[in-house]
Amino acid sequence: MSELNSKLLLYYTPQAFKSQMCLDLSPHHAYDGRLTGHRVVNWDIKDVLNVVGGMGVILPLLEQVCEAEQADSGAQETSDLLGPELTSSRGRVAMLLPLSRSSESRLEKNGVAAFLLMVKNLIRHHPVNQESLLHCHGPSTIGAMLAKVPGSVMDMNVLLACQLLVEQAFSEGNSPLLHQLYQYLLFDFNLWSRSHFSVCLAHVQYLSSVIKNGKQRMQRKYGVQYILDTVRTHYSVEKDGSPLEEQKQSIGNSLMALLTELLGRGGPEELRQQGLHSLLAYVLSAAEEHQVVSALDVLYELIRGSSPQEQTQAVLLEWGVEQLYCLLLNPAFGDGARERVFKVLHCLLKSERINDRSKQRLKLRDIGYCGLVCNIGEIPVTLTTVRFLYKQVMSTDISPNFRDLLSVVYLSQRAELSVRLDISRKLFHLIHSHGDYLRQLARQPGWQDVLTKLYVKESYKSHAASLGGSGTHGSLDAPGAHPPLRRDMVDQADSLPSYRASRYQCLVEDLKADSLPSYRASRAEEYIEDHQEDISEISFSALSLALLHGGDGVDRGGDAKLKSYSDPLDHSCASSFSNAVDIPSPLPREDGLYHPLSPFGASPFEMDLGGIGDTGPGTLTPGGSQAETPSPLDHSKAFPPMTTRKSSSLSNVLDDTSYGTDPPTADTISNTSNLQQSPEEELCNLLTNIIFSVLWTGSAAEGMEDVVWRERGQVFSVLTKLGSSCQLVRPPDDIKRSLLEMMLESSLSDLRESQGVSLPFCPSLVRLLRLLQDFLFAEGTDNHALWSEKIFEGVVNLLDRLKAWHSSGPGSTELREMARIGLRIITGYIQQQHPQVFVMACVKLHSLLQTVLCLSWEEVCFLLGHLGAPLWPAGSKDCSDDIRSSEIFSQLVPIVRTLLDQHADPVSLQSLLPNLPPTNGSPSFAHDLQAFCHTVEWQSFYQHQVKPVMEQYELDTLGRSHDIMSNFWNSCFDDLMNTAFTRDKDKSDSKHKFQEAVVEPYWKRVRSENSRYLNQQKHSSSQQGVVWRHWKCQRRLLTSERGAWAYKVQPQINWKLSSAETYSKMRLKLVPNYNHDTHSEASALRDNMGADSPHSSDLLTLAVAKEVKVSDMEDDQLGDEDVIFWDNKGEEESEKEKLVLSEDCELITITAVVSGRLEVTTHHLYFYDGSSEKEETEDGIGFDFRRPLSQLREVHLRRYNLRRSALELFFIDQAHYFINFRKKVRNKVYSRILGLRPPNLFYFGSRSPQELLKASGLTQKWVYREISNFEYLMQLNTISGRTYNDLSQYPVFPWVLCDYTSEVLDLENPAVFRDLSKPIGVVNARHAQNVREKYDSFEDPTGTMEKFHYGTHYSNPAGVMHYMIRMEPFTTLHVQLQSGRFDCADRQFHSVAAAWQARMESPADVKELIPEFFYFPEFIENMNGFDLGCQQLSQDSVNNVLLPRWATSREDFIRKHRKALESEHVSSHLHEWIDLIFGFKQRGEEAEKALNVFLHYTYEGAVDVDAIPNETERKALEGMINHFGQTPCQLLKEPHPQRMTEESVARRQARMDPSPPNLFEQLDKLRSFVEVVSDGTPLVQAVVPKNQTRSIIIQGSDVLVTVSANALVGTHSWLPYDKNINNYFTFTRDPTVTNPKTQRFLSGPFSPGLDISSRVLVVSNDGRLLFSGGHWDCSLRVTQLARVKQLGRIVRHIDVVTCLALDLCGIYLISGSRDTSCIVWQVLQQAGFSSGISPRPVQVLCGHDKEVTCVAISTELDMAASGSKDGTVIVHSVRRGQFLRTLRPPGDSAVPAHISQLLVGTEGHIVVHTAQDGRSTAKGSFSLLVYSVNGRLLSRVVLEEEVTALHLVSDYVILGTLQGNLQIRHLSSLDVVVAPLALKLPVRSVSVTKECSHILVGLDDGKLIVVGSGKPEQVRSGQFSRRLWASTQRISQVSAGETEYNPSEHAGI
Repeated sequence: MSELNSKLLLYYTPQAFKSQMCLDLSPHHAYDGRLTGHRVVNWDIKDVLNVVGGMGVILPLLEQVCEAEQADSGAQETSDLLGPELTSSRGRVAMLLPLSRSSESRLEKNGVAAFLLMVKNLIRHHPVNQESLLHCHGPSTIGAMLAKVPGSVMDMNVLLACQLLVEQAFSEGNSPLLHQLYQYLLFDFNLWSRSHFSVCLAHVQYLSSVIKNGKQRMQRKYGVQYILDTVRTHYSVEKDGSPLEEQKQSIGNSLMALLTELLGRGGPEELRQQGLHSLLAYVLSAAEEHQVVSALDVLYELIRGSSPQEQTQAVLLEWGVEQLYCLLLNPAFGDGARERVFKVLHCLLKSERINDRSKQRLKLRDIGYCGLVCNIGEIPVTLTTVRFLYKQVMSTDISPNFRDLLSVVYLSQRAELSVRLDISRKLFHLIHSHGDYLRQLARQPGWQDVLTKLYVKESYKSHAASLGGSGTHGSLDAPGAHPPLRRDMVDQADSLPSYRASRYQCLVEDLKADSLPSYRASRAEEYIEDHQEDISEISFSALSLALLHGGDGVDRGGDAKLKSYSDPLDHSCASSFSNAVDIPSPLPREDGLYHPLSPFGASPFEMDLGGIGDTGPGTLTPGGSQAETPSPLDHSKAFPPMTTRKSSSLSNVLDDTSYGTDPPTADTISNTSNLQQSPEEELCNLLTNIIFSVLWTGSAAEGMEDVVWRERGQVFSVLTKLGSSCQLVRPPDDIKRSLLEMMLESSLSDLRESQGVSLPFCPSLVRLLRLLQDFLFAEGTDNHALWSEKIFEGVVNLLDRLKAWHSSGPGSTELREMARIGLRIITGYIQQQHPQVFVMACVKLHSLLQTVLCLSWEEVCFLLGHLGAPLWPAGSKDCSDDIRSSEIFSQLVPIVRTLLDQHADPVSLQSLLPNLPPTNGSPSFAHDLQAFCHTVEWQSFYQHQVKPVMEQYELDTLGRSHDIMSNFWNSCFDDLMNTAFTRDKDKSDSKHKFQEAVVEPYWKRVRSENSRYLNQQKHSSSQQGVVWRHWKCQRRLLTSERGAWAYKVQPQINWKLSSAETYSKMRLKLVPNYNHDTHSEASALRDNMGADSPHSSDLLTLAVAKEVKVSDMEDDQLGDEDVIFWDNKGEEESEKEKLVLSEDCELITITAVVSGRLEVTTHHLYFYDGSSEKEETEDGIGFDFRRPLSQLREVHLRRYNLRRSALELFFIDQAHYFINFRKKVRNKVYSRILGLRPPNLFYFGSRSPQELLKASGLTQKWVYREISNFEYLMQLNTISGRTYNDLSQYPVFPWVLCDYTSEVLDLENPAVFRDLSKPIGVVNARHAQNVREKYDSFEDPTGTMEKFHYGTHYSNPAGVMHYMIRMEPFTTLHVQLQSGRFDCADRQFHSVAAAWQARMESPADVKELIPEFFYFPEFIENMNGFDLGCQQLSQDSVNNVLLPRWATSREDFIRKHRKALESEHVSSHLHEWIDLIFGFKQRGEEAEKALNVFLHYTYEGAVDVDAIPNETERKALEGMINHFGQTPCQLLKEPHPQRMTEESVARRQARMDPSPPNLFEQLDKLRSFVEVVSDGTPLVQAVVPKNQTRSIIIQGSDVLVTVSANALVGTHSWLPYDKNINNYFTFTRDPTVTNPKTQRFLSGPFSPGLDISSRVLVVSNDGRLLFSGGHWDCSLRVTQLARVKQLGRIVRHIDVVTCLALDLCGIYLISGSRDTSCIVWQVLQQAGFSSGISPRPVQVLCGHDKEVTCVAISTELDMAASGSKDGTVIVHSVRRGQFLRTLRPPGDSAVPAHISQLLVGTEGHIVVHTAQDGRSTAKGSFSLLVYSVNGRLLSRVVLEEEVTALHLVSDYVILGTLQGNLQIRHLSSLDVVVAPLALKLPVRSVSVTKECSHILVGLDDGKLIVVGSGKPEQVRSGQFSRRLWASTQRISQVSAGETEYNPSEHAGI
């Protein structure tokens, strides 16, 4: 058992103990116990992390890991983790991944995953570390680092580790941390999009579960818009612009599937509407086709969905879904996108939930599809586009809209032949499906042109003037400039499936097998259903061919008949250029022959051929064309202007620009529908049938005969012109012939059905025959194929049916004409000599001649003349043997015999042909006739009889027919042109309407969406830059001198001036300049030759300023009625933060003008920096700020560039912001801020600067010497608008001395001072007369300038930079002002004496001083080592400023200069200078008298800058104002009062009721009084809070708080005076202190080994709270003093809190601890009173190596100082927690002395007390040191006594020592001011009352010593009774300073 005892170890951790006593925390301490053992300190690494820098300390580990990871480190691991089935890109999207399969130990094989797991474990159950991770921007920094690693590193291990980290944050309930992890890790695709496919898939899967399971806030942030932006950013194209890989497309599809699920399920309607809007905007703005296709698929699924279908449709209609049409206009998109557009629109149009009005809008009813088609322009037209557009036109209306249908046909003209074939099939099917459709189609204007152009073999590419009207080639013209829709052309070859009739079943199977890339197998049936109409038409070609070739016709609708015909085609002509119009060679006009003029042939008779020139080699000119006549093959020539139109040939008068030019060169379209018929043949057959049906059946249905035939004639006219310009699928003459054949056959059929009633048909038939005659005898002259047998049979049968050969009976006129035409046609057929038709014609003519006809001699001659060459061999030189063959001649013999025998006069014939063989049946007549034809008699007969009579007959008889046809073609041409004009106008109007109604809103949305996306991308990029800058700052802090990763060799630090100000408005502090520029280039470019020449634009700018001069301007103020007070309804309502105002503005700083936005809420003021590239500032990255409204102290109306548009905001911590607004916005912002009633607003009201000065009482305070000269001047500058933030309105101070050469500065000698009654320009009396004369004689002939004394200003940016050139940022500003170089050295500020001498020598140099001359010694020293050059004469380098001889150092110069400013002489004359700068001598007549007039545009209200309309001129004037400076606001219009002398002030105070005297003004009269607080117990704290609510005016007393060493708290009553007794003070002791039953103690025991002292006790400034440290539980406690009740307890330190300090304004508290860290806390305010401490620290400051012993904080200077046992003082910034510097107080020992006391003064002086360890009793072991705010050691003294209490006030340091002495020393020199006050007992605390009237000293015996000054006066008679407040019991507790302290009575301790 004894051995067992020696091996047992008891580990006990008491939380409350003192010495060896373990305390029982119960009220009665019944179980206190003693424990003997060894003390062991044990720390948790999670806790320790926060005392060395927080979670940011571990971030360099990740940086090292990321640098060390190899690119291929994680590939094998991923495969091992997932298995082969998941590493393939073919995996299903919805496949679940085994995310919980691996243990953490396996994940740690990846360094990044190991780091994430470490973070996860460090934040586990540790709120402090979670908060620290947020504070150091941990998630964003981690994300930024991971974005730089190779994609292979981001493997599944990292993903799982990230998931575990996110889930840990979720389980902790830390919402801010969770959201940052979401934003920067999980939802940042920059991290994951580069990973392996399986990792990406798993990431999307996990992300999907997070989004779907998240709340509305999650879905709002990472919902539809986020997913769409992600797809657009990462899954649109590769970074190099190449198409996306298949795997990445799969990831994009997964995200789109998630999108469908989010929008498809129920949820908040508002959120869903926003999602649909985002989706629609994405569809319209996406640039890649696969993006559009995916998004349209989602849209289609949502529209077809079940639950929210109606809502989806309503939202889409509201947001303009018709803008989807614009996607058809994008040339970069193929059929996949177009098909889905139509599917979406078709689904909407078929919906029963959409009203008709909306459907009409979708169908473009008010616009017409023509507007869409015209906007398509040059975009390739595919089969998909035409089919779906046709389907939409046909299936969404009850009856087809043929206007829209023709638009579809018009669109197909530019498509390939297969597309036109498809639309022709559909059109053929349509017009024969309903009888009325033909008539509706025929009523559409211009149908002839639209349908006929489908004949073009390849595609009809038109000129802009013909097809597009006013510019049809522009596909999607947006108003103004817009980004192009396309990046490159997309190959569309594989975008469509192939439709073949023979493969219908295969198509279905392919669809089901997912063979189509655009559709999944699950959607095959849906696809088949949607395309059923198209599939059903695949085999329609065979049906159409059967209809074309079978029978007489098929009756489709009762009255429309399909005519059949057979036509042997010459296939060789289909692909050649022989189908161009064949123009016969013209014969001479004098030959007397008639040449028919018609659209069927081109005749040059009516052409203005112009000059005839040679055609080049290889130029093919069709027959009949002259050299300059444009050929269909020569497209560079245009047709010449036409002459008066007399010809019937339409080809002579049509302008060729109305039609296309370039014919296609090849036919590459294969037949996909019928192997027996080529596509060209099928297209031609279908079109011919369609056109015939429309022109014959549809046109004849209604209208007058002439109108009907003119419409029919337009078809032939268009064919003629089209054939001359393009290559058609069949020669145009063949098409015309087919149409005529069908017309003949149809006419004959109609006659048959009329049952003998032929009279009504005659007018139409005669027109038909005229048309046929014109066609045959024009085109058929050289093209014998046109004389078809079918036409011959049709004409003969028609005339036979009409019995037209008979000349008698009704309608004989039309019949006779038809008979003549028929006879001519038969004669023409005989002339063709086609073997078969020739015989038929001869037989028919012979039959007619024998049986029916009775011809005249003229007709006989006509027939004889046209029977051909065999009869007249001599007349035909080209007769061949074939023509002379007996077979042909034998056919003509019967005709000749009949003509001569039956129709010629025998007598005449005998006289003319006496040798004619007998014709009366002679068997040898044929032989005889053939021989007779060669005789001279027969030839003479032909020449003198037949030919003249024939020609005359043609002129007389056929001339009428020619005139009729000429008029007919001219009428057709007029109608064609009118129709074309009307159609072009309609197309132009429709196009414009489409642009206005669809395209312009589309572009507006696209621009809006692209702008939103780009802004989001810019914001993201900017945020990334901010993250890296944060990490740069964090890394700099970690590697700084006191950082956890400190460099062994620290980089050199350069400094710049901080913007922090003291309460006296001094900018004293320097901060590190991490962007330091040596300006070496500016030094090299220095020009020492002289000043720059003035700007040439100055005169122009002055002229502009003259034009906008303002003669009189009102004071800058608001009326009381302008202030609108905010009304908070109820206390609960007032706690909610509400937005009051949001305005764009500019934050004006000394270095930049920052555009941003100011938002005013009921609780805060926010400024959001709008810069894209945010720079590092003192307050963080960028200029953003968030300030509590409760801390707002002052709001001033300000000018900026002489414009009343700015505000300057001052806060109680001296932070200030100068903000400029747009015109008229400033006053609104000002009134809204005042209306919120900020509790600490000092200047409350909308006063002008003049009224503000009066209301402030500052002038009276200065006159009565209550404030210093410096303070008064700074206040005047502030009220008048002068600010450090604007160089043109920089605060101005006077030159006060004129002696800079003496060895000693004698401030009692008035001669050393400058004359303050005169402007600086005339201080030298010699200059006054010169200045006056120049002013009086000044004349400006231009009238742009007013008189002035000085051309420069006493305060301008150049002057400020002149003085501050050695200090950044002024150095950089100076270089910028000098165009990138330093000014020459001789003009720089190098000597104070020289600067004054320059003022005395030149009246042009009128620069006054700046405030820095009176408080800032660093600006005199060139501490950054800039090369400022050398003076030209002396060659002395310009470095530090040369000081006056009476100054021993820069600090001495500032101190003496400041003393001169506060001297009696300056005090008595300063009002004179104020009159010049701020007062009544600033303007007007008094200014003229005082020689104090400057350029007029430097004065407030001199010009109205906003009245300048030209922005360039306005900017120039603003620049000039900035350059010359601005005169302050005039504050006084009467003389300023003079300051009272010290004697006068003393006499005044003697006459009035006494106020508490300032102790430090009467240090020679110190007296001490004693008050007993806690007898026998050390009094460790005694303080009167500074800002208690009681004021001098209100009757009452302050609270004096005391705390004894036993934690006894007393709240006593204190008055520094008594109104009834002229005495020192009134003290009323708290009665609870002396009564054991009512005594109040701080709760909880204090830590053992820590003595309670004033260092761990702090009272709030309002006296309501007591903050205490040193507690056993390492807590910081807040106690309410009124009841000594604990309000709060915060445990953030991991060891005992050893020291506390409160800043001067009472808003920040700093605590130091044994754990070596310091924490800055914010004191909470409620209703203007302190209410507690924010549980979240403002900053955690680290860097000490040992226990922190003392702390101090100055919020106004943004600095926190901490002293430690390691012998160093570390200075940090408060707002950012940045390390500034380390102070190492020098000592006499090699061992550093620990810092025991530390204070920071109002001007940043750091007072340090050090004690040498182990030598506390030795002499010289204690030191007192004073450092400047910038760390410069100003003074050091070695003390003989240990300082136990230290207090700093104004310019004095008060010390209480362990030996019982009270010392008062000068702050700067540490010299003893007065002999120490011996108190004999150790001093435990020292404080000064807020009026500086008494020093409160707490002694070790519990007594309170009150030290005052002066001699008590006698009690006024009759004013006082000892029975104060009528209470005899309280008399003993009230002291009126009557008990003087006698140290000898208390000696002996």
